[in-house]
Amino acid sequence: MGNESVGFKFMQSSPEEEGISSGAILAFLEEADASQIELHSFYFARHGKVIAEGWWQPYSAQRPHTLYSLSKSFTSTATGFALGEKLISLDDAVISFFPEDLPADVSENLAEMKIRHLLSMSTGHAEDTTGYLHSNGTGNWAAAFLARPVDFPPGTHFVYNSGATYMVSAILQKVTGSPVLEYLTPRLFDPLGIRNATWESCPRGINTGGWGLSVKTEDIARFGQLYLNNGILDGVRVLPEGWVEEASKSHISNGKDPDSDWSQGYGFQFWRSRYNTYRGDGAFGQFCIIMPEQESVLAITAGHGNMQEELNLVWKHLLPAMKSEKLSKSNSEYQELQRTLSSLKRKTPEGSSSSTLEPGLSGKVYKFAENDLNIDTVRFQFREEEGSIQIRNEGGLQEIPFSKIGDWIEGAAALGDFKLQAIASSGTWTAQDAFVLDICYTVTPYRTTLTFQFEDGKLQLDWTINVSFGPTEKKRIAGYLQ
Repeated sequence: MGNESVGFKFMQSSPEEEGISSGAILAFLEEADASQIELHSFYFARHGKVIAEGWWQPYSAQRPHTLYSLSKSFTSTATGFALGEKLISLDDAVISFFPEDLPADVSENLAEMKIRHLLSMSTGHAEDTTGYLHSNGTGNWAAAFLARPVDFPPGTHFVYNSGATYMVSAILQKVTGSPVLEYLTPRLFDPLGIRNATWESCPRGINTGGWGLSVKTEDIARFGQLYLNNGILDGVRVLPEGWVEEASKSHISNGKDPDSDWSQGYGFQFWRSRYNTYRGDGAFGQFCIIMPEQESVLAITAGHGNMQEELNLVWKHLLPAMKSEKLSKSNSEYQELQRTLSSLKRKTPEGSSSSTLEPGLSGKVYKFAENDLNIDTVRFQFREEEGSIQIRNEGGLQEIPFSKIGDWIEGAAALGDFKLQAIASSGTWTAQDAFVLDICYTVTPYRTTLTFQFEDGKLQLDWTINVSFGPTEKKRIAGYLQ
């Protein structure tokens, strides 16, 4: 199971030493910025060596990032271990693991559903089952999944279905006696040197499987390197022989668009991509891209709604620039890349650091009627270069410090739908009577923008979010001086 005391670590190298110019990586970063693609981190390895890495402030190397559906590839990997240990087979019937949770009428299609169909998103469902899992009043997600109609013979119809991955996690917990996170720790996370991973669980204590894993960006790259190396790290086999090929090949067609990386076939919780590459990915731009022909791995975290745009930049700038031989180094390009990587920063809102209203607003309390944001009161404190806002909501009093001079100030808060977590905030006056506050939730893809409009004892608040599974704006709410 590898060196559990240390774990795998990338060696450092330069881009040119590994056959790609610093200029190509710079072009990728510059176009991402110009296209307003909100990247949070970037970790590029070739030949087992890291050649470029960067984090956009306030995101950092030591901070985990929620992976969303990139978690699925880790659940798939746990399946590979369980197969290697002869705990399951790909052709085991799903219903055989849940005799107590079966519907009264088990359809022929449900009876034919195998573990391989869960892994390849070919369960036969006509729609994703995840919403039904969440809405199940008993918290029994397995029963909710099994109760859904199976409209097509398993193995014949692709539907992206996070509920199917949850069922893989539930099966693995039944046969191993441990949640997937615990099962993977000695087998995968320790050999890779992944520490302090966390995974969300369902009401019955089963890791969600299809989402909910949080690890650091370098951890994503280490995971990708293991797959690039066909399951071997530092000369030691970590993954069962044959698993990488089985998991990464296409098991079912998922579309016919030659220009879409979501239509190249689907493996076992891995997407096939263009240019004979494959990947794990998660909502809003979380990527582990494995490029076998180029011997490269790229890990990205982000908060961007159009994931195809991110991949297009990889295919445009990075993939074609990788050569089989070393390149001569352009010192100016290399140094410019290093400067760029060391100074990456998410843009803060633009405006003025002060307003003539500040002295009269500091310390005043605005009271809000019942609203979608669950905000009760708001109180500002403005100082010369920074300030804070106190928001009282159903979670209590949230104190949010912010910079007014283009920096990010870290804190923690529970706002809106977000539980208490790390944040970083920056604010500015966009007009004498309008203050804008950006809040980055630094372990997630999310960034909220609060716009406060002050007028004669009234405070209007507009709330937007950079990415969302639902609306990105909430209805304007108004408060009044107490």
